[in-house]
Amino acid sequence: MANETRSAGGARGRRRAAAVGAALGGCALVAASTTPAAAHPAGHGRGIRYVALGDSYTSGPGIPTQVDANCARSDHNYPTLVATRRQVAAFTDASCSGATTAEMWQAQGTNKPQLDALGRDTDLVSVQIGGNDVGFGPIIGTCARLAAQDPTGNPCERSYQASGYDQLVLAIVRTAPKVERVLRAVHTRAPHARVVVVGYPDLLPDDGSGCFPQVPFAQKDFAYLRDTEKRLNLMLRVVAGLNRADYVDTYGPTVGHDMCKAPADRWIEPLQPAAPAAPAHPNAKGEQAMAQAVLDRLDRRHPHG
Repeated sequence: MANETRSAGGARGRRRAAAVGAALGGCALVAASTTPAAAHPAGHGRGIRYVALGDSYTSGPGIPTQVDANCARSDHNYPTLVATRRQVAAFTDASCSGATTAEMWQAQGTNKPQLDALGRDTDLVSVQIGGNDVGFGPIIGTCARLAAQDPTGNPCERSYQASGYDQLVLAIVRTAPKVERVLRAVHTRAPHARVVVVGYPDLLPDDGSGCFPQVPFAQKDFAYLRDTEKRLNLMLRVVAGLNRADYVDTYGPTVGHDMCKAPADRWIEPLQPAAPAAPAHPNAKGEQAMAQAVLDRLDRRHPHG
């Protein structure tokens, strides 16, 4: 781990951090399970060994059927759907609910360090990480608490900007080198693999409208939180491009299916889910949409394009 971490430092790391910062400044804004599968027809997935790394948006907490209680992992999360559709030769899902970039190198309950799932024979790696490093859970709690004080204003935005700078933008910038270290470690451990970085789906209305009290944020904070997620996804896109990885946009394909929509139309559950899923997380339809986005990206001829 030490060599992998140090290799991302120095002047190159500073230049790349500057690139991420510049991009954000210009923007408006979980024990690993291994499942063998049948060989894929010629020209598609034959012989592919696929490893999925990630947090709860990858593992699929609450979605039937849960196959790992420690990591809240579903057998209908998007990596499993991708592996099934591609009919890969071998599939390891190391994702775990609550994971940060640190859990790439350290155990999480019974889940081994996620990077341990990789090998020189790995052909495909998907990575969805960074949301917990930025503080996804605490942000929701803070904004919901502040909304009670000023439901029509933007108390959450004011709180995070009270110091004179946006603390969430700073958290995203500080997460960028952590994600870069992960990608460099992935390339070191799986040097022949195609690597895809999976972004986060659309959580709140893309038009900035709100739906209090269904989602208990203040009216004017919806647009602020939407822009914060877009900045996180932009950071992931930039870091992927700088580290020989493809970026998978799951935000665009899920617009119009955020947690404010009616139960029949939403792919992200609100803080009180109606469908089997964790609060503020994708339901089964959301995982299907992310799987399709990954499959579409894999089918593009030119990697990193």
